Amino acid sequence: MSAPRPTFVDELSARNFVQDVTPGLAERLAQGPITGYVGFDPTADSLHVGNLVPVMALAWLQRCGGTPIVIVGGGTGMVGDPSGKRSERPVLSLEQIDHNVACQRAQLTRFLSFEGENAARVRNNADWLRPLGLMEFLRDAGKHFTVNYMLAKDSVKNRMETGISYTEFTYMLIQAYDFWHLWKTERCELQMGGSDQWGNITAGAELISRKEGAAAHGLTLPLLTTASGAKFGKSEEGAVYLDPRKTSPYKFFQFWLNSDDRDVERWLKYFTFFSLEEIGSLLSDHQRDPGKRTAQRRLAEEMTDRIHGAETRKGVVEASRILFGGADLRAATPATFAVLAGEIPTTRLARAELLALTAADALVKCGLATSKGDARRGIQGKGFSLNGAPIAAAEDRIQGEALLCGSYLLLQKGKRNYALLVAEG
Repeated sequence: MSAPRPTFVDELSARNFVQDVTPGLAERLAQGPITGYVGFDPTADSLHVGNLVPVMALAWLQRCGGTPIVIVGGGTGMVGDPSGKRSERPVLSLEQIDHNVACQRAQLTRFLSFEGENAARVRNNADWLRPLGLMEFLRDAGKHFTVNYMLAKDSVKNRMETGISYTEFTYMLIQAYDFWHLWKTERCELQMGGSDQWGNITAGAELISRKEGAAAHGLTLPLLTTASGAKFGKSEEGAVYLDPRKTSPYKFFQFWLNSDDRDVERWLKYFTFFSLEEIGSLLSDHQRDPGKRTAQRRLAEEMTDRIHGAETRKGVVEASRILFGGADLRAATPATFAVLAGEIPTTRLARAELLALTAADALVKCGLATSKGDARRGIQGKGFSLNGAPIAAAEDRIQGEALLCGSYLLLQKGKRNYALLVAEG
C-alpha cells in the first residue's frame, strides 16, 4: 500500500515555512485538495522579493494538487491595510491602482501554471467591491462583528495610540468579505498570508462560519528577517524588485549571491522547488569550500532564471566575470553587453562618430579621462585598457574590428573602473 501523498502543509512545514494554522486544516487536507488564495497589495507597479513568500505558498499549493487563486487588490487598495503599518498610506487614484494591478498580474504568471485541472486563477477584488453599496456591505459583513472583536485584533490594537481612521478600521471587514465572496463563488476554503495577516484571515473564516455555517481555514507564513536582523528583501539601494527597470537583473543576481551563510539554507528552502535532499547536497558542497559560495551561486542562478530567464542570467554571469576578471570578451554575447550597459557608465554614439575617435577621444567621451592630456598620461603609464588590452597609443583610431559583437567597446581605468561605448546605426 503506497504512502499518502504529502499535503502542501506537510511540504511547507518540512521547510519551516508555516507560522500559524487554524484548527482542522490538516484534517481537511487529508480529504483531498483545497482551493486557497493570497491577496496582493497594488500600491506599487512591481512585486518585490519579500512578496515571494506568499507566492511560493501558492505555488506549493498547486504542486500538491490544490487550486491557487491570486487576488490583486484593486478594491482593497482604495482603503489600505493597517496591518504592520504605523501610519495611513496615501489613497491612490483608480487609474494608478488599475495600472499597478496589471503589472503585478503579469509578474505572478511566472510562478503559477494557468493551465490544467487545477489551473491558477487571477481575480481582482475591484470586480465585486467597487459596485458594492454601503448598506449591502453593512448588512452582509458589518452586522456579524462587534467593535470589541475588531479592537482585539493586533492590526487595530497596535494603531490605537497613533490613531487609525475609520477607513482603515474597516479594512478587516472588507478582507473578510473577500474571503466570503470567494467561498461563495469559487468554493475557496483557505486564505494565506504573512503572520501580520492573522487577524484579517481569521475574521474571514469567522464571517463564513456565521453566514454559511461552513468551515474555512487560514495559514500564515513567517515574516522574514536576515541573520543580521535586517528585514528580508532589502539591499543598499532599497527594496529588490522583480521589475528589471527597478532592480536590474545584475543587482537581482547579486542580491541572492550575497546571501549570508547563515541564511542561505532558509532561502533555498523557501524560494526554490529543490528537494530537501538536493538542498542538503548543495549545503554539503558549500561547507567543503565556503569561499566558492556554491549554495549562494545556485540560489542566485535559480532565482534569476525564474524571474528574468536563462539567457539574461547567462549574460549576468558573464558580465560578472568581465567586471571581476577572467572572461573572454570576444566570446561575450549581446545579452552580456546589455547587462553591462545597465551597470557601468555607457555612452551611445553614431557608428560613424565612434569610428572617427582616437583612443584618447574615446576615454574622454566615456568619462574615464578628464581631458586628452589626462588620457595621454594614463596611456603612457599603461593605466587604460581597451577590450581587455592596454592601449598602446593615444592617437590610434578606433577600428571597426575592435567593436565587440559589432557594436561595443569596453574601456577600463585601473582594475575596477569600466565604461562602455556603443555604436548605433
